[in-house]
Amino acid sequence: MIEIGGSRLIVSDVVKVARYCEKVELSPESIVKMQKSREVVEQILKEERAIYGVNTGFGAFANVKIPKDDLLQIQKNILLSHACGVGEPLSEEIVRAMMLIRAHSLSLGFSGVRPVIVKKLCEFLNKGVTPYVPSKGSVGSSGDLAPLAHIALPLIGEGYILKNGVKVPAKEVLLEKNIDPLILSEKEGLSLVNGTQAMAAILSIVVNDVANLIYLAVRVAALVADVLMASPDAYEDIVWISRPHRGQKIVAKLMKELFEGSQIRESHRNCSQVQDAYSLRCIPQVYGAVLDCLEYVKKIVEIELNSATDNPLVFGEKILSQGNFHGEPLALSADFLAISLSDFGNMVERQIDRMVNPKVNANLPPFLVIGDEGTNSGYMIWQYTAAALCNENKILSHPASVDTIPTSGYQEDHVSMGMNACLKLMRIYENIISLVSIELMCATRALQLRRPLKTSPKNEELFESTVPLIDKVSGDSFVQDQFERIRSFVLEKTRVVMNEWWRSYE
Repeated sequence: MIEIGGSRLIVSDVVKVARYCEKVELSPESIVKMQKSREVVEQILKEERAIYGVNTGFGAFANVKIPKDDLLQIQKNILLSHACGVGEPLSEEIVRAMMLIRAHSLSLGFSGVRPVIVKKLCEFLNKGVTPYVPSKGSVGSSGDLAPLAHIALPLIGEGYILKNGVKVPAKEVLLEKNIDPLILSEKEGLSLVNGTQAMAAILSIVVNDVANLIYLAVRVAALVADVLMASPDAYEDIVWISRPHRGQKIVAKLMKELFEGSQIRESHRNCSQVQDAYSLRCIPQVYGAVLDCLEYVKKIVEIELNSATDNPLVFGEKILSQGNFHGEPLALSADFLAISLSDFGNMVERQIDRMVNPKVNANLPPFLVIGDEGTNSGYMIWQYTAAALCNENKILSHPASVDTIPTSGYQEDHVSMGMNACLKLMRIYENIISLVSIELMCATRALQLRRPLKTSPKNEELFESTVPLIDKVSGDSFVQDQFERIRSFVLEKTRVVMNEWWRSYE
């Protein structure tokens, strides 16, 4: 059970609820905080003081005073008018993550909404009711308006629910699940749509999965380096001590561990080769830098998970208009991680090429062919696929956050474009999964071709997990199914709740 508002929310909590459907509940202390801030809102309403979005219009209509009889209607209207998303729907786990983070943000007691709002979000999560949320339409300020409006509509019995991959009218699902729709009070519609939860949800899921992927990718890279007769000297402690970047140290220590006890290493210890190519020798420097980037992004995301990001906010007896909804920290972080993953993919592609390229693959068969060369092409074209994926990543890694287009009649005259940064990041990550899968497929065959020599015991463990997924053939065959099996293996390893494995190598 995840207690919303009772303690600090972290990335692994988001994954537990979003992906593995852990139950949630609102903490008693949060109920007290929310009730206090709600009392402030109601007192100011009695005094008929102007509060943005409570008794005024929204955005460019901020100076329009709303008649008392219409105050509840505008809270429903903001959901109806702001649900303007287009494109493919966000995945169920992303939407569940959004609901959790939105509930937690509101539970902090700065938003002035009633506890029943958060309880309804918890009810949706616990009963497996997931709103249908189109992926495109947010500019990342005032937060993720369109995606959050699509989440909020079903709370009042409007909009659609994603059920078995199909959108179904919310009214039908609420009736089926015995869920009563909300009737919103003043400020509550605005608080439901004003925030950064779509960006934070995507980043939380990607950060979790990238953390797992880096560990697996280092293990694959160690196997690749060994089958290519690389020297582990570049991973010695004295190297990272002389340049003590944290990520480099962690990856170097893991690489050194993964080489221990390798027969392949012993077979060429006294060879004439002076040094290895950068794609092998610089694994700690490159992969370590990606790990450092990931940890930075994780820190930013977890600050955001525990932030009040709507507007206005209640501070004691004051209600202040401010800009916590602006997605710039998340936009920059998503672009940073996208750039680092794109270059990480470049390194993976070079390692793939070194395994198949007869000019540099340490006397492995050309293109890892089994059978007659020429008659068979082996894994030649998998490097082409890797190159195409890297090219796509380079295009996608152009930062979205460097752009801004004013919205709402110049009232919102600088936006973050953070949602687009996050959507691009997801596509890059999917390509990286395929790149690492191609690399692992090639490395598994390469080790088969090095027999009877064995790699290290830890590398052999990875090999024993993947070799049953490789087709037992001589000569060329259709290997798409084989690749999909390897990719499923990689995905399975990356989707678990991260355990911050790097702490063991600090």
